[in-house]
Amino acid sequence: MKNLKILFIAAISLISFNSCDEDDTIFEIQSSESTAAIINLPTSGTSLVLDIANPTNTATTIVWEDATYNVPTVIDNTIQLAIAGTNFETPFDAATTANNYLVWTNEELNGIAVGTLGLTPFTSTDVDMRIKSSIGDNGSEAIYSEMVTVSITPYTTEAPRIGVPGNHQGWDPASAPSLFASAYGETDFEGYVWLDGQHKFIATNDEGIYDWGNTDWGDASGIDGSYTEVLIEDGEGNIDPPNGAGYYFIQANTDADVLEYSETLHNWGVIGSATGSWDNDTDMTYDSATSTWTLTMDLTAEEIKFRSNDGWDWNYGDDEGDGILEFNSGTNVPVPSAGNYTIVLDLSTPRNYTYSLTLN
Repeated sequence: MKNLKILFIAAISLISFNSCDEDDTIFEIQSSESTAAIINLPTSGTSLVLDIANPTNTATTIVWEDATYNVPTVIDNTIQLAIAGTNFETPFDAATTANNYLVWTNEELNGIAVGTLGLTPFTSTDVDMRIKSSIGDNGSEAIYSEMVTVSITPYTTEAPRIGVPGNHQGWDPASAPSLFASAYGETDFEGYVWLDGQHKFIATNDEGIYDWGNTDWGDASGIDGSYTEVLIEDGEGNIDPPNGAGYYFIQANTDADVLEYSETLHNWGVIGSATGSWDNDTDMTYDSATSTWTLTMDLTAEEIKFRSNDGWDWNYGDDEGDGILEFNSGTNVPVPSAGNYTIVLDLSTPRNYTYSLTLN
């Protein structure tokens, strides 16, 4: 009797084992029996103009009907984007979710549009969108929804810039120093540049690169070496610095109704109670290798400022005590303790002028 029980249990086990094998075969997920997701929103033709003023507001909500498989299963949905007309040759996987919807804020979609897809700010570009569906580790092939095409107009908060190629750097546009505008869409460019001969102004191309063939401006007289302070694109002349070689503060406005520029020579010094005098400054030296002004001297634990051309018409202080300079500021720069210091004035980044005091 005992032997019969053992044989019966073995038989049941064999049947159960075979049943599992058969079940595995029956429930293997076949992509041929699946249907792709369907995007309901946005619809083709939708225009998405991203709002720079409200970065956390919703730009769009993508809603779709999930793909279906021949057994119930959790589906991974990947939203893929590509430039319209490229047939998803180089798709970008923008997000993956188990939900059947996704919300993008203006800021989030703008980062994808500009940073990944390379769209031009404030220009409408068509983008294809589709849903890639898969079921993780079960070995099924991905299936793709029909694509929809939307237009996206992204933005940027980066200020535009123009370059200053010329004799001072071998007339090489790619390595030209820059002037920055006050904000995106503005044309009031400024910056400090060392000049030692003729030069021009040049715009960036769509990739943000300075290159000959881009829009460029010179002096409106049409005669090389002139200085009318009026800009022109065609028939222009090269510009000579008005006071010979030196360090110039340059302003240029490329608005078609303005088209003017100015170049003012500056030589920098340090002045203050920490130097021993608020009447006479100590001259700094321009370092072409670092594009900075430097000075090593003894200072007392008092205050200094930076001023140009031995006068108070053009000076910098530090309102916040953060190493960033403010023009014609009334706030002096404190010296933390008496000693010998290396002082560096860095005006090489337009609209972000800084300094450092290093105790030797």
